[in-house]
Amino acid sequence: MSVEPVIGLEVHAELATATKLFCGCPNEFGAEANTNVCPVCLGLPGSLPVLNEKVVEYALRVGEAMHFTVPEESIFARKNYFYPDMPKDFQISQYEDPICVDGYLDVDGARIGVERAHIEEDTGKTTHVGGGGRIHDARHSLIDYNRAGVPLLEIVSRPDIRSAEQARGYAEQLRAVLTAIGVSDVKMEEGSMRIDANVSVRPEGSSELGTKVEVKNMNSLRSLTRAIDFEIQRQSDAWERGERIVQETRHWDEDDGRTHGMRSKEEAFDYRYFPEPDLVPVSPDAGMRDAVREAMPELPAARHRRLVEDWGITDHDAQVLVGNPALADYAERAVAALEGGSARDVVNWSTGDVLAHLNETGLSAEVLPLAPDGLAELVGLVADGTLSRNLAQDVLAEALTDGKRPERIVADRSLAQVSDEGELVTVLDALITENPDEVSRYREGDDKTRKKLRGFFMGQAMKATKGQGNPQLLNRLLDERLEARGEG
Repeated sequence: MSVEPVIGLEVHAELATATKLFCGCPNEFGAEANTNVCPVCLGLPGSLPVLNEKVVEYALRVGEAMHFTVPEESIFARKNYFYPDMPKDFQISQYEDPICVDGYLDVDGARIGVERAHIEEDTGKTTHVGGGGRIHDARHSLIDYNRAGVPLLEIVSRPDIRSAEQARGYAEQLRAVLTAIGVSDVKMEEGSMRIDANVSVRPEGSSELGTKVEVKNMNSLRSLTRAIDFEIQRQSDAWERGERIVQETRHWDEDDGRTHGMRSKEEAFDYRYFPEPDLVPVSPDAGMRDAVREAMPELPAARHRRLVEDWGITDHDAQVLVGNPALADYAERAVAALEGGSARDVVNWSTGDVLAHLNETGLSAEVLPLAPDGLAELVGLVADGTLSRNLAQDVLAEALTDGKRPERIVADRSLAQVSDEGELVTVLDALITENPDEVSRYREGDDKTRKKLRGFFMGQAMKATKGQGNPQLLNRLLDERLEARGEG
């Protein structure tokens, strides 16, 4: 009997507020350990939490973007557990009454239900020293409480995902939404977006859920895909052998490409949830809800459709832009500044050379030295024949580094493409005169020989024009001369 995978994702997104969830400590990544702390986030006796209003606003934005129902009232709860990353021995979260319920995301034509999104505080970061970073082999552990109390939104999908690739698509779409509405920087490498996957298998066509396994420690979308694929195969193999699948939490090891058992999976009752007595219910009023609704930006799916329809670009290129909103903004401003060339030209440069430069330097498109109208200027120089594609790549590389305008670089380096037909005819006639044997071989050769010799003539012509000959014009003129002389 064949089996099918059933997957649900739990995404923890740190919210990009200035301060923590229940205190005024800075919410920032990379500060010296245990410097962004106070009695509230350290859980010292007598300290009381005060809810950050911005967190509620951000949760409402997510509710709008993901088609959630936002109840009139949501309740904070204490999630009790004993582990040193939360010094008060409980985590303030939401359990029975979360702030967002019953939403969805459309991913590549499939609708993925999203059960809930609830607010909770993050925990401190534990570093296990020695033994490969695992607690059971460590010599000792260090704890940084800077992250304790940072606001999180935990977004829990329904088990509607059926493959690792679909899980990746959901995560990419969710990341794009959270970025577009400005609630999180969703940097997986910094831990501001963390994903746990619940994976099970069941007989194909069955409606019952199998025994789920929670997979943790996936620090990139590539890790997410690999870990889910491995776990699907591991459980499918166990099913075929008739083995019982154990409900547990497993750890993904990027180095050996396997999941490893960590502990039996906790149930909700293990945490002894009860309402948080120090916080009142969260009840956003109509004014707050209306303000959030009116301020919502264009969402990724709508932007994707608009770019494809208005610019005539591919779904793939639109997806690249939508996945990097700052780059999409840069491209849109460049298109608005065009005086020559097309939006597609801008997109090709943006998703090619510009994106490669961003990846190499780690910059955001928002701080590129070359302004968007500078890219539009480059596109115009290619469109009017001033620059060839190859020369334009050199010019763009310099412009992206030092911010010089493309026209200035062309003038300073005398890079303007040679498009004077008379000058190019003189170059080609000289080459044909100097290479009579190659001309004869071209005329008498088969297709392979002719192609090779034609490449020789074009290479010599580009060399003679110092790489600045207009390739399209040279191609036409070379064909005319070779064929015309062959007829004579």
